[in-house]
Amino acid sequence: MELEGSVALVTGGAKGLGLTIAHYLQERGAKVIVADLDTEALAALQENMEGCVLDVTRLDDAKTVIKELIERHGCIDVLVNNAGVIYSEAMVNIMNPVGMMHDYHRFRQSITANLDSVFIMTSAVVEQMVMRRTKGVIINISSISACGNEGQSAYSAAKAGVNAMTVTWSKELGRLGIRCNAVAPGFIDSVSTHNALSESIIKHIQSNTPLRRLGKATEVAKAVVSLIENDFMNGVVLKVDGGLTI
Repeated sequence: MELEGSVALVTGGAKGLGLTIAHYLQERGAKVIVADLDTEALAALQENMEGCVLDVTRLDDAKTVIKELIERHGCIDVLVNNAGVIYSEAMVNIMNPVGMMHDYHRFRQSITANLDSVFIMTSAVVEQMVMRRTKGVIINISSISACGNEGQSAYSAAKAGVNAMTVTWSKELGRLGIRCNAVAPGFIDSVSTHNALSESIIKHIQSNTPLRRLGKATEVAKAVVSLIENDFMNGVVLKVDGGLTI
């Protein structure tokens, strides 16, 4: 798909990795719409980038917003499911005998934010693609944690689910002209990574990565673009991790 002149929706795109992806798509000629809950970050978007307030975990809200966007723009050609929250909690914490086991409520919250949101947004957008016979592209932002990462039961389970849905949808939707791929970043040098991990853990990750560094958000954005532009890429989960998981 040519990005020039296409309409792209990026969830969680008002800051961080999502904003980098949004900028990268816009630089290549796409009309970019950013969906986010952070109203301050949305207000700070550059003038030629459209923002909309949306809770991606609410199906009715998603359907309403998607319908409004298509009425304004005619279609949505690309959906980037970037919205999500990194969450870490050990399955068993022997240092906290009162609440030793992983909290189920927080488990459900992580699954909803990182897995349900992808299903909800894809459902709302693909429905409109099919109705308008749009040959579109869905890009899901996954994680190498999908393979199982110590201390991330909920997050790993959610990202594994994202990978499974990506492959399933590529098979179901491909015959309708809708491709579905995923990008699975490793550890990216971002605010969310530094908030989620201690500096000692980050140094350990760097020493175990063949390239000896964290990734850059722009490197993930480039992977997103490559999966959009290559029309024979379908059902791919592309790792961008510096060789960490070789």
